[in-house]
Amino acid sequence: MRWLVVVLALGCRPPAHEAAPAVRSASDGDAGANAAAAAGANAAADAGASVAADAGPLDVAPRGPTIVQAPLAWSAERARLTLEYRRRHSDPDAAGLDIAPRVIVLHYTGGGSAAATRAYFDQPRIEAARTVLARAGAVNVSAHFLVDRDGAIYQLQPETRYARHCIGLDHIAIGIENVGDEARWPLTDAQVAADAALVRDLAHRFPITHLLGHYEVMAFRAHAYFVERDPSYRNSKPDPGPRFMARVRADVADLHLAGLAN
Repeated sequence: MRWLVVVLALGCRPPAHEAAPAVRSASDGDAGANAAAAAGANAAADAGASVAADAGPLDVAPRGPTIVQAPLAWSAERARLTLEYRRRHSDPDAAGLDIAPRVIVLHYTGGGSAAATRAYFDQPRIEAARTVLARAGAVNVSAHFLVDRDGAIYQLQPETRYARHCIGLDHIAIGIENVGDEARWPLTDAQVAADAALVRDLAHRFPITHLLGHYEVMAFRAHAYFVERDPSYRNSKPDPGPRFMARVRADVADLHLAGLAN
């Protein structure tokens, strides 16, 4: 499998996924390549690398997964459209795009190419053919992270930036997209492991209380976290599916993150 860089750089194929993914770089490929756009990144050094000699194991911060920085295209237009959307659907008095994450929402892309997903997210405006979404606002959908089929994790934008990925929770949720679906491109074991590692890392860095699948969100409307100012703006989503969610939740059960019933 070759790797496609949308606008960044060429490199070598990344190694196979591990629980804490190895340092990886990206290289050009064709439109069907299962790769996202990113330059290679060095693994982050341990936060506790210089711990004093008498420090115990609890003094060392846990190692997080390798995350390749692959920022999506950002512009003044996209910032303006995003703020307009936020004011329309979440907070009419919002002055900016900062959020304080409390929820993580897992998604799948419905396609087999990380590069194609990244190129789609780069567009600032939603396509007119998606009529329900287009009526609700001009800004395009996106996510904070994209997980490729081999478990490579790409960060598309800051976790604390408002992104349009989940009706009712955008103001408080980090979105993680997984390349694939439940039929033609079933989500992989590597993606389960990568999502679990990423959820664990995010829960360590932010006060996350809930882990949800996109398909669960409409049933979450009674929760105080859910805020949607347009009562007619609803949808029904299948992603990423109960089987995938069950596996990720099992891997992070020790975090005691709430789900749909909480």
